[in-house]
Amino acid sequence: MNLEQLRGFATIARVGHFTRAAEDLHLTQPSLSRQIATLEHDLGSQLFHRARGNIMLTAAGEALLPLARRMLADEENVRTEMAELAGLRKGRVRLGAPPTLCVSLVAEVLEVFHRRFPGIELHLSEAGSKNLLDELAGGLLDLALVVTSEHSVAEKSLASLPLLSEELVVIDSTGKPRLGGRESLDLKALSRLPQIVFSQSYDLRASTMNAYRAQGLTPNVVLEGAEMDAVLRFVEVGLGVAVVPATVLVDRPGLSAAALKDPQLTRTIGLAHRRDVSLTRAAAAMQEIILSTARALADRQPRITSLLTAS
Repeated sequence: MNLEQLRGFATIARVGHFTRAAEDLHLTQPSLSRQIATLEHDLGSQLFHRARGNIMLTAAGEALLPLARRMLADEENVRTEMAELAGLRKGRVRLGAPPTLCVSLVAEVLEVFHRRFPGIELHLSEAGSKNLLDELAGGLLDLALVVTSEHSVAEKSLASLPLLSEELVVIDSTGKPRLGGRESLDLKALSRLPQIVFSQSYDLRASTMNAYRAQGLTPNVVLEGAEMDAVLRFVEVGLGVAVVPATVLVDRPGLSAAALKDPQLTRTIGLAHRRDVSLTRAAAAMQEIILSTARALADRQPRITSLLTAS
């Protein structure tokens, strides 16, 4: 078994077709087929079901795929680490984060990182916390910011550093306000106001709707299915209010916020990484910038609390 065979196997699993996989790998289809046949012979197991042009993983293939992805990611990490020995002039960092953090913490982190290390490639995966943890465990990410209050880091190969805790607040337009200057309101009062609700993929939507159901309330939804950037803009123009994490309030003069009481909703954010692989120098530098930026956000916004120990 070698890395070229594993790369061929993982590519076929990704695209679901031998011919397209061969094209992606710049191989002929017979060469790729021979690689897979040799791999299956060496492992003593069939990896794909081949029926009428449909390619599906067998149980053995399903078991091998996450291992193959990790081994291929480890190979890339070794190459990246060697390139970084020149002093962080080359390399790559793959960061994952949910959309609610990409408009706040991540934006500030990437600005600082790129200014300090302009030669390092940055790859961002924007997804829900569960998907990010799967990508991290599969070796597709170096670091992942995740909502640990919704998705605990249970995978044994992963570790998580508590980063910050933040309140969920009700945002309103400063130009066309709907809250009447209130500094706080309860869920019953909020349910009467026109509200913009995130798409189903957001952990934030689930936690908010669960709070409504627990009190037997139904929100007055005027728009649902929006992404974070759109929600913020819709609130700014006065379409309705929305429940968002406190981190998105930093440097947004078009928005005001009221505290949500009875119940007060909070969420915690952690920074996850793999236990079994040392961070590259570039990823370690990214981690330090994330930690310092999180502390700075907590200093600037009273509704955010740093969970990091002083250093």
